[in-house]
Amino acid sequence: MKLPDKTTALEEAVAHIPDGATVMLGGFGVPGTPFTLIQELLRQGQRELTLIKNDANETGMGVDHLLSAGQVARLITTHIGLNAHAIELMNTGRIEVEFCAQGILAERIRAGGAGLGAILTDIGAETELAAHKQRVEIDGRSLVVETALRADVALIHANSADPFGNLDYVATARNFNPLMAMAAERVIVETEQLLPFGALAADNVHTPGPFVDHVVELGTLSKEYAIVRR
Repeated sequence: MKLPDKTTALEEAVAHIPDGATVMLGGFGVPGTPFTLIQELLRQGQRELTLIKNDANETGMGVDHLLSAGQVARLITTHIGLNAHAIELMNTGRIEVEFCAQGILAERIRAGGAGLGAILTDIGAETELAAHKQRVEIDGRSLVVETALRADVALIHANSADPFGNLDYVATARNFNPLMAMAAERVIVETEQLLPFGALAADNVHTPGPFVDHVVELGTLSKEYAIVRR
């Protein structure tokens, strides 16, 4: 069986994202963040987006470009403390922010990729994070219902990919990317290296190609990638 070639031009891949979409963005700070895909999303100007990302990057980079352009309506994240602009937008009511403990965010995304509706946990049960969430009692324990997260689109960054979409990541740049690749209806990958079919050893494939819809090969990395240049 011949595997399909999923390589796609940057503009064409991002054009699949509609206004009002829920978009997962891989990354933990800089490592693993798909800065080129974000820049194209900025250029195309899709509006009323819900973003799911571990953080809001720093002021003047990554997610902050979308915030500054007014393209984001809602952000589901673990923290925004490195981005004063995001804090200002939240405090003035210009974006809605849902905070989630980091491990719980990862588990909600994993649950979405596994087809589950929610997870039950006592983490954060007595904090503001759980103040308005549903609870259930099991064996005398009060547990918070944390709904699973899925997205219309996931934008992720890989170190290398083949044309079918088998991916590998380097070190901490793996972070949320494999989980998000399983939890979105459409998965768009930017890759630093595009390898021929068969060049990725099976043991080095961190995300299998069936989860991926579009592979975009990167050229020269912008300055936003600077701290992860190898």
